[in-house]
Amino acid sequence: MSNSVFQSVIVQLREISDRTFGVIDTDGCVVSCTDNSLQGERWADAALKVGSSADAMVTFSQKTFKAIVGNSNYFEYAVFCSGDDEAARGFCQLAYIALNDAKIFYEEKHDRGTFVKNIIMDNILPGDIYIRAKELHFATDAPRAVFLIRQVGHSDVATVDVLSGMFPDKMQDFVISINEMDVAVVKQIAPNVTSEELEKIAVSMEETLKNELRIKTVVGIGTIAEHLRELADSYKEAQTAIEVGKVFDTEKSIMHYENLGIGRLIYQLPTTLCEIFLSEVFKKNSIDSLDQETLFTINKFFENNLNVSETSRKLFVHRNTLVYRLEKIKKLTGLDLRQFDHAIVFKVALMVRKYLTSRETR
Repeated sequence: MSNSVFQSVIVQLREISDRTFGVIDTDGCVVSCTDNSLQGERWADAALKVGSSADAMVTFSQKTFKAIVGNSNYFEYAVFCSGDDEAARGFCQLAYIALNDAKIFYEEKHDRGTFVKNIIMDNILPGDIYIRAKELHFATDAPRAVFLIRQVGHSDVATVDVLSGMFPDKMQDFVISINEMDVAVVKQIAPNVTSEELEKIAVSMEETLKNELRIKTVVGIGTIAEHLRELADSYKEAQTAIEVGKVFDTEKSIMHYENLGIGRLIYQLPTTLCEIFLSEVFKKNSIDSLDQETLFTINKFFENNLNVSETSRKLFVHRNTLVYRLEKIKKLTGLDLRQFDHAIVFKVALMVRKYLTSRETR
């Protein structure tokens, strides 16, 4: 925080009264004052008294003080006015409002975390990114990963604090509260970091939150942003990863955009096109005509790479029984799952149906 910001406001306060106005820091050092002779003095006892009553005005040595608290609700600075009478209290409150507003404006303009949040939320023009990055001495071309942590069921306000403890380097890593349920982590990474390493970081976040706060989370990971301007795209990809995973991989809690596969394409299709596709694939009978046992058999067949022997072993049925079931599916749908091309079409159709069902329940 630049003391010149306080000084510019203090100078203006001189015009409303002949009282002395100023600002002290947590050590009691006078960092700004209408009386230049007081600047640099250290009032440690005054700082202790203010710190012990940060929510209220306090008087000390014929001066009235009011704390200016930071984001952690701790005393960072205190404004003071000479005198301990009612008029001094009024002037001190007025000075507090002006100086606190100036502090908030300065931090919003210059704070690195706010800068990163504005980028990922698309609240800053691309041209301004370069200008602001230069002002904040921010590396523009360092590789960064974006993680979106979504709390499931219930949220805990301490999530941001726990994640901040995991990523203590405030110059390179940023933990950003998006809303009540979502927190974004923007982490600077080394070149050539693999997907597996990113997923390990995500797992670590998930397990830490589960152990410390007893909350369930899902984590979406965007593609690596090689430049600051790519952070917004990576954040949107992390959002998409969670949404697609919610449809096609309900058992997974870590979703990487790069590994979404065909589900990502289906998720972007119009529902009318999906319905047309299903009607063309299942000309004989609707996919809804298949019972749960049949669908379970189909999914097991896909899980075992269309291997009849392995699937029958996993289902604890005779090989001929499985072949009979596959023949039954062929008669119902016209698709022979033992043929690779037919199996691909059927797999996509199942995913499309799952997508349409998820849209209906929204």
